[in-house]
Amino acid sequence: MKRLLVITCFLLGGIGFAQAQQTSPVWPGCEDSDNVKKCFNQKLSQHVRENYVYPKNDAGEYVRGKVTVNFEIDENGKVNVLEVKGKNQQVNAAAEKMINKIPEMEPGTLQGKPDAREFTVPFNF
Repeated sequence: MKRLLVITCFLLGGIGFAQAQQTSPVWPGCEDSDNVKKCFNQKLSQHVRENYVYPKNDAGEYVRGKVTVNFEIDENGKVNVLEVKGKNQQVNAAAEKMINKIPEMEPGTLQGKPDAREFTVPFNF
């Protein structure tokens, strides 16, 4: 029984250690932030407000819609759009264009080595 307890503690401790060796990508301007994830989310929200351009239909009216964007921050800190899902192609294209404007950043790491991170974000434009 003691052996099982020791093995369990060792495994749980190892899992905690592995998780502690993972870091999130760092958006430019968040390097000195106490909470890098929170800063990342704030910078992403700001980026959307400043860079999303509403498309217009043939009548000159703004086109709105819901879209889900799947993108990654690769090992070099570059953003790559993996997939854009939504009912309106104009909104999808505008969302992809906006995501592609995200600045390069310090990539996330796993065990001290740069690591790609995938994000899936829903937007309601």
